[in-house]
Amino acid sequence: MWQRIIALAIKEFQALLRDPKSRFVIAGSPLIQLLVFSFAATFDLSNIPIAIYNQDGGQAAQALVARFEGSGHFKNVANIRRESDIARVIDAQKALMVLTIGPRFEADLRTNQPATVQLIIDGRNSNTAAIALSYANTLIADFNTHWQTSHQLRAPPSVIKTRAWFNPNLESRWFIVPGIVAILMLVVVMVVTALSVAREREQGTFDQLLVTPLRPVEILIGKAIPGFAIGLLEGSIIIFLAVNAFAVPFEGHLLTLYIGMGLFLLSAIGIGLMISALATTLQQAVLGVFLFLVPAIILSGFATPIANMPPFVQDLTLINPMRYFMIILRGIFLEGSSFQSLQNQFWPLALIGLVTLATARWLFRHRMN
Repeated sequence: MWQRIIALAIKEFQALLRDPKSRFVIAGSPLIQLLVFSFAATFDLSNIPIAIYNQDGGQAAQALVARFEGSGHFKNVANIRRESDIARVIDAQKALMVLTIGPRFEADLRTNQPATVQLIIDGRNSNTAAIALSYANTLIADFNTHWQTSHQLRAPPSVIKTRAWFNPNLESRWFIVPGIVAILMLVVVMVVTALSVAREREQGTFDQLLVTPLRPVEILIGKAIPGFAIGLLEGSIIIFLAVNAFAVPFEGHLLTLYIGMGLFLLSAIGIGLMISALATTLQQAVLGVFLFLVPAIILSGFATPIANMPPFVQDLTLINPMRYFMIILRGIFLEGSSFQSLQNQFWPLALIGLVTLATARWLFRHRMN
């Protein structure tokens, strides 16, 4: 039995690696996507264009402006002289934010009176605006604290001190890159497995496979082995690059990670083989992969929290293997989660893998008869 399965698996590897284009899709494309996505997909902002309308010109106002210009997050693109220029700068999208400092800013500070500043922000991109506003609020709060301590003023009755666990500098890349590991593994495995049978049907070799001594379960295993091996290799390379090239911390244990990777690959292979068994042409197989990948990524919690989704959509994510693998990856990378703490993510993945592989076996058996 195993000799026949290994022979089929070798044939699958040869079919995948014989074509240079297929080799590039399997090996080169995921690495290029990792590099592109890891640098491009980030929630951190830098060089935010800001315009300054400084009506005071005093030492305190200059110190506040210097904090914005030296923070690394903001870039002063214009010094406004008239209030009427504010709308022009925002409308033309020359600046995302306008910092307005009133004429009595320093005088109010020295008399211990509330000194107000105005932040006018372009809200057309609400996410970018919210992040930029958060940066500005932090800089102003730091300025207030420094002014109080340097002038020996009474501290406010309550002061907020924040401390971020697991990601002290709130680097969005630490959150995004582990998710990209799951996405790229899923894409590679789905392409390899979903196109396997459809490719043989188009090439006319599937009928030859039917007359061999191979049983449906042996064909299923033989088709699954290349996808599992390639997915495991791709995942290992991507994880190595995530830790060493992008400096994402890895706090957990490799054994726990590879258990999760193995269960996730079985689930993805089961779904890919189901699509492969149903498709009669490569075009149908590609369409089936696309129809599964897009909802799976959106409903995985990669970019938006599942808790923010409507209740019926949250229930729909329970059958999505990426939902559980995202939690496993981010938990192991950032939190150092143990095997025991991730058990509630492991068993759903195992269940999805068993159901999809059993369904794929039934479909193979049904389509071969």
